[in-house]
Amino acid sequence: MACTLNSGRTEPCKDVVGGITAVYFLDFGNVATVDELTDQISDFAASATAYKYEVKGNSSLTQNINSSRENGTTFFEQVLSLTLHKLSAVDNKEIKLLAYGRPHIIVEDNNGDFYLMGREYGADVTGGTIVTGAAMGDMSGYTLTFTAMEKMPANYAALTFAAGVDPDPDTLSIGTATLTIA
Repeated sequence: MACTLNSGRTEPCKDVVGGITAVYFLDFGNVATVDELTDQISDFAASATAYKYEVKGNSSLTQNINSSRENGTTFFEQVLSLTLHKLSAVDNKEIKLLAYGRPHIIVEDNNGDFYLMGREYGADVTGGTIVTGAAMGDMSGYTLTFTAMEKMPANYAALTFAAGVDPDPDTLSIGTATLTIA
C-alpha cells in the first residue's frame, strides 16, 4: 500500500495560544462519525449528555505517535492531564465513576478548537491524585491523567454552541446531533 502525502505546510502565523478551557465527558458508546477525507468529526451517532468540567491552567492534551517499522504498526496515545481545584463529596463520586468507566472526552482548547479523545476505544484514568496540600498555599484538589490508545490522533470536531434560556451556552451541536451540557 502506498502512503501518498497530500500537501505541504507553510510557516503559520503566531496567532494561537496553548492551554485548555474545558473538557466534556460522554459515556462510552456515543460514537461519532468521521469524514474520511478530512479526518474530522462530522456527526455524533445520537444526541447525548456531555458533562462539562471547566479548567484553568495546568491542564493539557498531549498526543504521542507510536510507530514501529518492525511490526508495521502505528497508533496514537492521547494523554489528557487535568488539574481540578477544590475537593468535594460530589466530585469524589464523579471522579470514582470516571475511573471506573472509559468515557469519550471532548477537549476544548483556548483557541476555540474541539478535539474528540478516545473516539473508538474510550479513555481510561491511568493515574491521578486527590490531595489536600500541606501548607495553606498548596493546592487542594484533584489531578487526573486520562489515556486513550487510538488508530488516529484526536479528531477535530466542528462543534458550535447554541445559546440556551440563560446567556450561558447549554448545548453543543454538530451535524444532526445535539450534545446537552450538564
